[in-house]
Parts: sequence; structure tokens; C-alpha cells
Amino acid sequence: MMMSGAKAIIECLKEQGVDTIFGYPGGMILPMYDVLVDEKDIRQILVTHEQNAAHAADGYARASGKVGVCMATSGPGATNLVTGIATAFMDSIPVVAITGQVETKLLGKDAFQETDILDITMPVTKHNFKVKDARKLVETIRQAFDIAMNGRRGPVLVDIPRDLFFVDVDYTPQPIKEKPVGKPDPDFLICAAEAVEEILKAKRPAAIVGGGAVSAGASKEIIAFIEKYNLPVVNTLMGIGAIPRSHPQNLGFAGLHGTKAANHAIAESDLVIAVGSRFGDRQTGNLSKYTQAKKFIHIDIDPAEIDKNIAGSLGLAGDMKVILNLLMKSPNAGNREQVLSDWWKQIEGWQETYEYDYQVNRLTVPWAMNQIAKKTAGKAYAYATDVGQHQMWAALHLHVEEPRTWLTSGGLGTMGFGLPAAMGAQMYYGKNRRVICVTGDGGIKMTGNEYYTIARLKLPVISLIVNNTSLGMIRQLQKVMFNERYIACEFDYSMDYVKYAESFGIKAVAVNTQEEFAHALQKALDDTENPRVIVLNVWRSFVEPMAKGGARINEFVEFK
Repeated sequence: MMMSGAKAIIECLKEQGVDTIFGYPGGMILPMYDVLVDEKDIRQILVTHEQNAAHAADGYARASGKVGVCMATSGPGATNLVTGIATAFMDSIPVVAITGQVETKLLGKDAFQETDILDITMPVTKHNFKVKDARKLVETIRQAFDIAMNGRRGPVLVDIPRDLFFVDVDYTPQPIKEKPVGKPDPDFLICAAEAVEEILKAKRPAAIVGGGAVSAGASKEIIAFIEKYNLPVVNTLMGIGAIPRSHPQNLGFAGLHGTKAANHAIAESDLVIAVGSRFGDRQTGNLSKYTQAKKFIHIDIDPAEIDKNIAGSLGLAGDMKVILNLLMKSPNAGNREQVLSDWWKQIEGWQETYEYDYQVNRLTVPWAMNQIAKKTAGKAYAYATDVGQHQMWAALHLHVEEPRTWLTSGGLGTMGFGLPAAMGAQMYYGKNRRVICVTGDGGIKMTGNEYYTIARLKLPVISLIVNNTSLGMIRQLQKVMFNERYIACEFDYSMDYVKYAESFGIKAVAVNTQEEFAHALQKALDDTENPRVIVLNVWRSFVEPMAKGGARINEFVEFK
């Protein structure tokens, strides 16, 4: 059937299962908004800034497992999306960004708000398109979704000149077909058999689970795998939630600020099995010391990740569920509890020695995170964070039990991510699950304007602002690396975050003690219909543990 290009795009989005678009209008994208006036099956969410549209689409995608969609006009609208697109790219999150562009006859003539968004976003997209022929609109939108979702996931941008939205194009509905999973070739089966042999030979094996495991939806397979081989398992920052924190074999978060037990287990292991992790520098620290005296098995969807950061690993690239099921077929696992009993005793010793002591008589962020963990245990909550000290405290002290309920910017480390991502996730969850967002006084100054949208839509996001009147992680790095020569990290000019939240119509309270926080948290949890803000006024402190720079991952900075 024939319809306008803009209408055909909307039909394609519905065909792909899209029910929500985050965006901000402008002249070159207005034809899309005009079609949305009469559209009943897609919600258009007007945000306060295009960067937040990208972060919200990202949060929606992380929570749902579907493609998140954002939309912006040409020029500054498109360039404002870039930080959000780069955030999604670094964490392999499927997002499709649709940008308007000046008319085809004006391309290359420096027309008003013309920007070459393809060259700008090329390094931070999985692929991008500039459509110059209206007949290719439908095909291109379908390709964008296919590329975003298949293989290693990631963002795709489609740039469309304004005049193409008005051209009549032919649209025929096309059902989405699931791609069949191919059978492993003989060489792959040999590699899988070698991997099983290495696992059975290892005296001190450990598994690392990363964000790729969440993306693959492979939590059940990973749990079965670690249980069969009695493996201790740690999470990267992106892998939190892939395995329940309460699972007895889960040692928690590992890396630069990871738990000491988790870091000791990785450092002292003789075999590391990485499942959906790219061995980023925040995970490994000094790479030569990290790889010393151990072997690696690397399971990942992306063949390019094998041997990229750690050379010489036994690589298994492909569908994670297929690979894990292959590794489960070994009939010779034996009595793993007996075989690894000494290794587990050592691990349990570390867990006991380094158990965190929450018995403090003042309000701290770790104590507050522990209270949230207790109050939300067994209930339907998700957790979003911004970037900084509070992010690490949340990773260490919240107990995330389900995949896709932990939303954080891992690869790019984007301040300002937390609140708009929480908003996007809450749009997906509706009344089925509530999002708790933990942010800092630095990050909230960047994207706190999205409280306007949260209030307008009555999204019941609970937002915690950690107010230590500083850029805490910058201050921590200046203490460790620059001899406490503090600069550009302290907010000496006070800001009333309660009045800020209240200006949007959101109930807010500032707390200074444990009792005040406990009361405010309960009030916020009880109010299931409205957004809430809790401001934690806390003293400046440092995230512990912190691995020493240039050292092994289990050598830690001592703060005095």
C-alpha cells in the first residue's frame, strides 16, 4: 500500500514491536511528529534534552531487552544525541536513533542546522545510514533494527532528509522471522572439548560474568554451568544481575572497586572462564600481572573480542546459550565439591575476613545501600545509577537478583546517565516494577531537568541524590594520584536539592541521620503512585576497596 515516508516509518516501527519513542522536535523531524498525532499504538515521550532521549531509549532497551528508539532533528538535535549513542555503543545496547536532516537539494550547502551526523557518529554506532532515496526508507528501517539486535548488539542511526518524509512509498507489512541458530562446526566442537578438559584440570578455576550474559538472556544456562562445575563466579560492573547476588557461588562485583574476596579469587585462580566480558581495564588493572600464571577461556558473541585484550585465550565465539550447553555435556565432571574443596575453603576464608561491617552510627552511602537491599529483597524493583562513587557503592552493597534490573553506564562512564535511563526503564516497567535511581550531586546537575518529565508523567521513580558537596570520584583520584592537591572537585556553593525537586512538583526530603533515611525510604516505598526524591547529606569519604594502580587486582589502596 502507498503512504507517506513518515507514515511508512511509523508502520515499520510498529512492525518491529516499538511502543515508545523518546525525542525532541525540530523543523527537520516535524513530519514524523505530525504522523504521531494520530498514532494510538506508539507513545511519544517529550524529554527536556536530546541527550536524555538517547539515555531514556538506552534505559528502556536495558530493561526490556528490546530496541530502544529515540528521535531528534538535524544539527544540534542530532549532535545532542551523540553522548547517549556513545554510551549505548560502549555497553552494547540496541538503540535506533532517527534524525531529521535538511532536504536533499540542500545537502552539502551548509544549510540552516545541517550537520554531517554520519561522520560524527560513525565511531560510536554499530552502523549508520543516510537515506537519499525514499524507496529505500522501509528497507533501511528494517535493516537498522536487524543490525541493532543481531550479533553483538549496539546503536544504529538513520538520518533522513526532510523531503523524504512526504514522498509516497510502498509499504507492505513483513513479519519478523527469528534467525535460526546454526550448528557448531567440527573445529568449534574440538575447542569446546578442550575447554571442558581445561576446566576439569584446573585446581583453582573461577568464572567472570559480564554484560554479554545479560544481553544473551543466558542466566539460566550460566547458573547451571557454574553449579555443574562448582565454580566460584564474579560479576563485572555490567554483569551484575546476571546471576542472583544471593547465589552461594556468587562472590560479587570484581574489578577496580570490586569486593576483596572476588578480586582475590580472580588473582589467585589458575583458570578464568569469562562469559560475555571484554576484559576492560577497570576489570583487569595491570594486564601483565592479571594474566600471570593462569589460563583463560573466553566465551563471547563477538569474535573480535577474543584475544583483543588478553592474548592466547581459548576462544569460543557465538551464541552463548549454545556454547554453555555444549560445555555442559561432559559426562566426566566428577565430584567437583571434593575436587575443589581446598579452593573453596580459601575463598570462604576471604569472604569471612573481608565481610563488610555496616555497624556504624552515622549515615553513609554503603549503609543506605544495604538498607535498600533489605527493604526491597524479594520484591519487584530495578536499580539505575549515575557515574561516580555512588555507582561503586551501589554495585558493592545493593543485592541485584535478576537480569535487566541493574542499569548503569559501564564502558563510557557517562555522568548524567542515571535519571533519564531510570525514566526510560520505568516507562517500560509501568506498574510491574519500580525503579530506584542512585545519583550524585554532580550528575544530577547535568540531567536533573528530566525531573520535569518524570513529574509530568507521574512516573514513580525513587531518586536518591548523594550530596557530599563534591565530585567524589575525582576527589578520590586526586587523593590517590595527586597528593591531595584538590582542584575543581568541591561544590562550595550550596544548592537546595529539595527545593529543586519540589519545583517540579516532586515530594522531596533531605536526610542527615540513619533514622531519617530509614523513615524517608519507607515513605517513598509506600507511595507507589508518585516520584520521590531523597537527598542524602553525607560527609566526603572514599570508596573502598580500591585496587592499586599498576599492581595486581588484589592489592588495595589503604585510606587513612
